[in-house]
Amino acid sequence: MKPSVITVTLNPALDKTVTLDGLQIGGLNRVQEIRIDPGGKGINVAKVLRSFQVPVTATGFAGGYSGRQLLEDLVKLGIDQAFIPVEGETRTNLKLVDSSSAVTTEVNERGSLIGEADTQLFIRQMETLLNDVKVLVLGGSIPPGIQSDIYRTIIEMANHRQVKTILDADGDALLEGLKGKPYAVKPNIHELEQLMGRKLEHTGDIVQASRSLIQEGVTLVIVSMGAEGAIFVSADEVLKASPFPIEPQSTVGAGDSMVAAVTYSLLEGYSLEQIARWATTAGTVTASKAGTEVCTRDEITRNLEHVNIERINSFDS
Repeated sequence: MKPSVITVTLNPALDKTVTLDGLQIGGLNRVQEIRIDPGGKGINVAKVLRSFQVPVTATGFAGGYSGRQLLEDLVKLGIDQAFIPVEGETRTNLKLVDSSSAVTTEVNERGSLIGEADTQLFIRQMETLLNDVKVLVLGGSIPPGIQSDIYRTIIEMANHRQVKTILDADGDALLEGLKGKPYAVKPNIHELEQLMGRKLEHTGDIVQASRSLIQEGVTLVIVSMGAEGAIFVSADEVLKASPFPIEPQSTVGAGDSMVAAVTYSLLEGYSLEQIARWATTAGTVTASKAGTEVCTRDEITRNLEHVNIERINSFDS
């Protein structure tokens, strides 16, 4: 079956989640549980979409022992993959979960150097993968050796084929990627503030910043704000979605679950309000789960109506 969605994770990782009963800085910590999962934004999105029965292919770079383990885990999850094999070692990201306080501390490696030949091989592969695909998801950091404008290059390739692109990145990767005019972007509030170079303290500030991205060619801007929900901005609508109460367990994968729900909503042709409900519910359900567990489609559909949607007049913000 041909994929409806391609997810790109240029700098994937094995996510090693270590659960502790209270993190003692500088002291002895005894581990309660260890879990290892294939990770990275695009891979997390693929996990959720696979559970939705959406045909998806994950791609990027993978190398070394940890890279082989990552690919084996994707096979076990039933996720099709087209990763480019490289000589370097795929990174391992450590997530320390303090079960007593429900606080997660992340320690992320930078990633191995990717050579120019491997980068060009990846670009040539993308030219084939993007044929007959409906949505492309680009997520996460760019590994050493790859130019910061690679997302722009891929987005322009997708636009040429009428493929809708969702970009979830930060820093230079986001700044350069925006020049390619992705269909949608999903910065969190801190990433948007970094992009704008100023604090965004009020809803009106966030809407104004989002509308400036719309004016630059983006069709949909989604700004996630953690427990405060998210703001969804299109050319003619602005919605604020507030989540339902949960007992937060881990924020790992919550943003990626939102992106997966947005991807699904675009495939289904949903309205902006439906997109807001699906994305906010997905992120909220995942945040209620421990470690690296993510939402399911059934959990989302059961909770859609629990999300509060507020319409905002963008011109009065």
